[in-house]
Amino acid sequence: MRKIKTKFKQTDTKNNQLVKFSYELDADVLTWEVSSKPIDYAKEIGNIVVHFTKNNMPVLVEILEASKFLIKVKNMATKEKISFPRHAITAGV
Repeated sequence: MRKIKTKFKQTDTKNNQLVKFSYELDADVLTWEVSSKPIDYAKEIGNIVVHFTKNNMPVLVEILEASKFLIKVKNMATKEKISFPRHAITAGV
């Protein structure tokens, strides 16, 4: 079993916050850390799980079956002629 975890960090220039993404190959899960605040509960909608604080602020977003999701995003972007940074559409694909 391969345990590969890829992390990507970038500063959001608008809010001057560090944006953290990670991808776990074995689980095929893309994770986006929105905040470092404590998680109180989570809600799952399809293949997306959003974790919230007590005050209903999102903390963590998980995309299950991320490779399928990214392929769909890439196909939609190609169809609509939208461009994304290369690392945003090739992670896990």
